Amino acid sequence: MKLKDELVKICEEYPELKFDFRYRNWETDFLRFYQSQINYNISKTSISLATTMYKGKKSYSFSLKDPTKEKLIEKIEEAKLIIAKLPEDPDFIDLEDDLTKSSEKEKNNNIEKVSLKKKIEILDKLAKAVKPYDFNIFGTFICNYKTLYIINSNGLNKREINSPIYFALKAVSNKSEVTVLEAYGGENFETFDLEQFQKNLVTKVKAATEEIVDVEPGEYEVILAPRCIGDYFLYLESSMTARSLDTKMSFFEEKLGKKVFPENITLTDDPQHPDLINFDYNSDGHVYKKNHLIEKGVFKNFMVDNYYGRKLKMKKNGADGECLIMETGDKTKEELIGSIKKGLYISSLHYMNFINRKETSVTGLTRDGTFLIENGKITKVVNNLRFTEKITDIVKGITDIENQSYTIPYSSNYGEFGIYSGKMPHVKVKGFKISSSTRTV
Repeated sequence: MKLKDELVKICEEYPELKFDFRYRNWETDFLRFYQSQINYNISKTSISLATTMYKGKKSYSFSLKDPTKEKLIEKIEEAKLIIAKLPEDPDFIDLEDDLTKSSEKEKNNNIEKVSLKKKIEILDKLAKAVKPYDFNIFGTFICNYKTLYIINSNGLNKREINSPIYFALKAVSNKSEVTVLEAYGGENFETFDLEQFQKNLVTKVKAATEEIVDVEPGEYEVILAPRCIGDYFLYLESSMTARSLDTKMSFFEEKLGKKVFPENITLTDDPQHPDLINFDYNSDGHVYKKNHLIEKGVFKNFMVDNYYGRKLKMKKNGADGECLIMETGDKTKEELIGSIKKGLYISSLHYMNFINRKETSVTGLTRDGTFLIENGKITKVVNNLRFTEKITDIVKGITDIENQSYTIPYSSNYGEFGIYSGKMPHVKVKGFKISSSTRTV
């Protein structure tokens, strides 16, 4: 009998306990390239079981690699001794109990669909495209295939399949070490347009061959690339959770249904959007549905999971914030850049950290291509800059939005390479605060 079926039986065999199981079969094909050469390619399979065991209001978590029923039973018996000595969580009520299932559709295995040969052909073409400018390419090309079973003592028995692709390429100047970034992510490789990817990359590389300059601290009009505004929304998203509301760390406390941003700002969490990496369930096993977070500047919904939904008596909605989409505007990227007399184009962000989470103030660095805009044209490379700013002020400062958006991939760790994505346009922001220059590229 498959272990997933044994997990259901174990839930029945220990009536005095409750279990929450996450049983994963994860495969990856991880290719790394360095100085325009394949550095290594690793194919790996990992089978794991993450378990949280409850006795009343006490809980204990453990995980197993290559789990078997025998290993699990042994670990449960050890955990029973440990859990007796642990304190209670007075706010715990119960595990997820919504048995509703998504479509749980089958998916192509992109490890097979995007072969090593195909990856090498793509990389070879891109390496040749940047070579005339004395640049080499560096980065990773990852394809995963994961089957996740979510099983608990309340009768959940659900399955989710993901097969994300994460392709992040940096082109690095051999002369100046200036870097530029181009990336692709999704689950449907047919949406990958190699010609457009190459065109975008070469445009950035050409800009990166210009003179390198510093800029003074101060406020600037800036164009934020899709990855940048995506990063800011990912940080702001932490303020949209019921957990942040409970811990008094949410900027959106007492702002539900109120206008907090300009009317041009709409943000949605859509786990079934065809251009994104899709998910069926949130971390609890609740169906992950489309959720409107900000609509025409109005804050519409917190993301409410099982634990905080019960604690705060809020309706849980299964939202997870891993598929954020910003609504587009009516300007082309060229029009956005052309409208700035003197400002900055910021390609990517790095080392961003909260200063004050509730106020949404952060500090961080620009990275992988910061450029000076003069009289509506990108003219020079700018050394990486430090910014200190409130994310909410950045969003309030958005004056124009591009008329198309781009799928941006993210990776949350280096273990099983948790990959997710967002869909964002370029945005023009006024009054962006630069605090200093790093004087390095």
